[in-house]
Amino acid sequence: MDFIRAIILGIIEGITEWLPISSTGHLIIAEEFIRLNQSAAFKEMFDVVIQLGAILSVVVLYFHKLNPFNKLNPKDKQKTPREIQLTWRLWLKVLIAALPAAIIGLPLNDWLDAHFYHFVPVAFMLIIYGIAFIVIERQWVPHHEFSVFNIDRLPYRFALYIGLFQVLSLLPGTSRSGATIVGALLIGVSREVAAEFTFFLGIPVMFGASLVKIFHFFKNGNSLNLEQFSVLLLACLVAFGVSMLAIKFLMNYVKKHDFTFFGKYRIVLGAVLLVYAAVKAIVG
Repeated sequence: MDFIRAIILGIIEGITEWLPISSTGHLIIAEEFIRLNQSAAFKEMFDVVIQLGAILSVVVLYFHKLNPFNKLNPKDKQKTPREIQLTWRLWLKVLIAALPAAIIGLPLNDWLDAHFYHFVPVAFMLIIYGIAFIVIERQWVPHHEFSVFNIDRLPYRFALYIGLFQVLSLLPGTSRSGATIVGALLIGVSREVAAEFTFFLGIPVMFGASLVKIFHFFKNGNSLNLEQFSVLLLACLVAFGVSMLAIKFLMNYVKKHDFTFFGKYRIVLGAVLLVYAAVKAIVG
C-alpha cells in the first residue's frame, strides 16, 4: 500500500510544487488521510526529499538555458559567447536570491517545523497569501507597469528582493513559489519572468533543503531500508513526470491569465482546513 500512497503523494507534490498553492501544505493535508506506514523520521525526510523529482523536471525542461557551458552534446545548438555570459549571470542571480533563505532558514528549520507544521498555521498562511494574490492583481498591478519582461534583464537587486520574499515561505502553507511570485509582482517583474525565475530559484533551495534533511536523517541514527528507498524513489519519479506537466501548464496559463484564481483556491482550501481542524478538535 505504501507504493500506492507514494504515487499519490508524488502526484500532489508534482502539481503543487510549482503552482503557488503550497506543496508542503497539501502534503500535510494529504498525510492526514494517506499515511505512509513508516517511521516518523522517514516521513519527515520524505516530505522534503520528494522535491528532488520536481527539481529534476526544471533541469530537464530548461537544460539549454541553464547549461553555462557551450554544449555537452554534439547535437546541441552551439551557444554564442553572449548566451554563455547570460547563463552565468542567471546562475549568479539565482545564487544571490537563494542566500537569504539559506542564511535565515537553516538555523530556524527545526523550530519552524515544530511550531508551524500543523493544520491551523498552514490554513492561515493559505488564506493570507490567497488574499495577497487577489489584492495585488486587482489593486496593485493595474496601477503599476511591469518593468522586467525578460529574465536576462532581471537586475541583481531584484533577484535579492525576490530572495528576501522567499524567506517568508519558511512558514508551511505559504508556498515558496507563492511568496517569490508575490514579491516579484510587487517590484515590477512580469508574471512570466516571475514564474520562470521561481523555477530556477527552486533548484539550489530545494536541493539544499533535501541534503539537510538527508543529513539529519542519518545523523540521528536512522537507516534507509530497501522498501523505504523504493518508496522514496517512486514518489520522486512520479513528482518528476507530473512537474513537467505542471510547469508547462503554468507558463501557458500566465500568458493569458493572472494569479487571481490561485488566490481564490488558497482561500477556499484554507477555510476548509480551519473548519476541519475545529471539527477534529471538538470530536477529539
